[in-house]
Amino acid sequence: MFETLLLNFLFLLFPILIFLLFFENRAFAYNSKILVLLSAVTMCLCIAKPFKLDMGFIFDLRYIPFIIVALFGGYKNVLPLYILLNIYRFYVGGEGTLQSFLFATSILILVPLYSKRFLKLDSKSRIIAATIISFLTMGFYLIILGFTQGSLNREYWFLTLNAFTTHVGVMCINMILIEKIITNIKNRDRIMQSERLNVVSELAASVSHEIRNPLTVTSGFLQLLNKSKTITREEKQYVELSLLELQRAEKIVSDYLSFAKPQSDNMVYSNMQEEAEYTKNIIMPYATMHKVEVKFNFNNSLFKNYDRNQIQQCLINLYKNGIEAMKEKDGGTLFIDISEKKQNIIISIRDTGIGMTKEEISRLGKPYYSTKAEGTGLGMLMVYSTIDKVKGIAEVDSEKGKGTTFLITIPT
Repeated sequence: MFETLLLNFLFLLFPILIFLLFFENRAFAYNSKILVLLSAVTMCLCIAKPFKLDMGFIFDLRYIPFIIVALFGGYKNVLPLYILLNIYRFYVGGEGTLQSFLFATSILILVPLYSKRFLKLDSKSRIIAATIISFLTMGFYLIILGFTQGSLNREYWFLTLNAFTTHVGVMCINMILIEKIITNIKNRDRIMQSERLNVVSELAASVSHEIRNPLTVTSGFLQLLNKSKTITREEKQYVELSLLELQRAEKIVSDYLSFAKPQSDNMVYSNMQEEAEYTKNIIMPYATMHKVEVKFNFNNSLFKNYDRNQIQQCLINLYKNGIEAMKEKDGGTLFIDISEKKQNIIISIRDTGIGMTKEEISRLGKPYYSTKAEGTGLGMLMVYSTIDKVKGIAEVDSEKGKGTTFLITIPT
């Protein structure tokens, strides 16, 4: 039995090892079809090599990959596994085929119902939840088996002990490995994004500084020339137009400095209420123009040090993106919610716009990438840069045609 246990454990490690070797470093690693295919192979191998106890009972670990896919992928991804499991089980035949079908159907109906809540949990909670579900699933199976057996003898309790320890232990180990992989991928992406933002910040600060010097000198000479009594009215108009263009250039340079380090003159220690209400009022006319209703809620008492101008620009960019995402749908609702949770400021900005694909989400914040035809991508780059400077984390949840939610967590 010990050899079979090790073999089944190797089967369950198969998708994890394949993913680590061939898919982890891809730009878009979460390919659900590949993960479902690998899980299907694992499930079939577990059925092919079951545990055979001395008293005649046979059981396997087929439901571990089945439950994992049901929790992470929901009904859409687990349904192919359900079909394959039952086809293969009917092919194997023998006693318990009907019971296996009914049991698999029960799991298919019940476990994916918890998928959405499961995905919102943190890493540790997901491990505990999956382990508990595995425990309850096996408990349900053994209760049914107990009713069919009639008398609960010593052999039945030996099977119960083996089944519980094996399923719960293996599920716990697999979930720890899966969560470790997810954490490593997120940390790698966060480090890469942070390095990218640092490069942009340094470049913006350097270029802005070099451009400002000649702008200042040119502006000074033009102002002196504008005061001259020897130039004509037409020439004076040219000088005034030149000064206006220099002011515009100065503003562009200042905008690029928003990628650089926070300015000490703008630093505040606040709960963001003033900035949130100010940016909401700023964006209201733009929202009205595009038939967008704004629902605003503020409930935060936690304070944080931050650059006021950068936070304001960050929020305005996110509000503006949300409103523009609803233009094609002839309006909608922008939900803005700022609250607190476990010493973190939580900023949630949700729209009912056109939404994004997973590939589009994975490319957000990269220089010069934008989902809008006329966009430059610098707005989202500035958003991620600002969040990075306050040690925050930005999460994006979106579905094509249904809308997008930006969830920003800022530790205090």
